[in-house]
Amino acid sequence: MTQDGPNAQPERRPHSVYGIGEDPDIRFSLANERTALAWLRTGLGLVAGGVALTSLATFAELNIMIDIVAMVACLSGGIVAFYALTTWRRNERAMRLNQPLPPPVLLPALAIGVAIIALLLAGFAFSELL
Repeated sequence: MTQDGPNAQPERRPHSVYGIGEDPDIRFSLANERTALAWLRTGLGLVAGGVALTSLATFAELNIMIDIVAMVACLSGGIVAFYALTTWRRNERAMRLNQPLPPPVLLPALAIGVAIIALLLAGFAFSELL
């Protein structure tokens, strides 16, 4: 921690983000952080849903299809959590360097992934009715 005087701020980390450019308007930084936290909540929700499906499949002795859907949900949740961190870093760096924000790369893939999980679960439910 580096301090130059009585009112100096502590050194901020990560240096790869805060060590470049100028501080953007605090509102934009906080909005970027809120977005990253929303992505983290989405990832956590996917992981929690996968764990719930695995527990249900174990107790109800359901077929392997539910375990596959649970695995896809958990892996997707981990990917979304990692994406939250990398996107926060990219956006914060772009704001500090007064550059355009990068496009959301994972959003279309996440929407397709959720649709696939929904279709797999709907297919399983339909097969159980027959």
